Amino acid sequence: MINFDVARQNMVENQLRPNGITDERVLTAMGCVARECFIQPSHQGIAYVDEDISLGQGRYLMEPMVMARLLQAANIGPDDVILDIGCGSGYTAAVCANLGATVVALECDPTLGANATRIMEEKEIDNVVVIESPLNEGFAAQAPYDVIIFSGAVPEIPPAILNQLSDGGRLAAIVSKSQGLGHGTLAQNENGTIGQRVLFDSALPLLPDFEPKPSFVF
Repeated sequence: MINFDVARQNMVENQLRPNGITDERVLTAMGCVARECFIQPSHQGIAYVDEDISLGQGRYLMEPMVMARLLQAANIGPDDVILDIGCGSGYTAAVCANLGATVVALECDPTLGANATRIMEEKEIDNVVVIESPLNEGFAAQAPYDVIIFSGAVPEIPPAILNQLSDGGRLAAIVSKSQGLGHGTLAQNENGTIGQRVLFDSALPLLPDFEPKPSFVF
């Protein structure tokens, strides 16, 4: 029988902390959210392995180290309003709920969205709302956001989503032109000017709605 509490603390102490995750709020949040509850029962035995885990529907829960690096870069404050794009089963949103004030969790797949809502209700996480909507548009109805997180890779960050950042707002994503190597990227809005910088290398599956459309070759 797996002791998930021990596995969770081992993730924090043996995976995250020794590898550059120094934000104690991120470490605490990831140490208290039960990652195993957000994946299929058949995969719960590998819940705390540092790799992407299939959620079904062609979607993945991103590996803990990549997620922690994005959250640390986003520097989420306790009063921040957060948009989680491609929330999947809701794990990233649940961790963000421990860091910020309110989380809008955006999901395009009805099955995953319904599952995320169910888990939030079961865990009594009342500062997360799951919205079913196309991912590549963001969710302007609740903008601006202090933080935007992508729970999967994107080939580029759409300007329409960057425009949903508040002044001083931060956006963290894995930007990848293909299913191969991508780059952890931080974008920040300073007085209406968006600056971007690359933080680290990472491979992560692309989110739906962001997959490149096939092009014709003549």
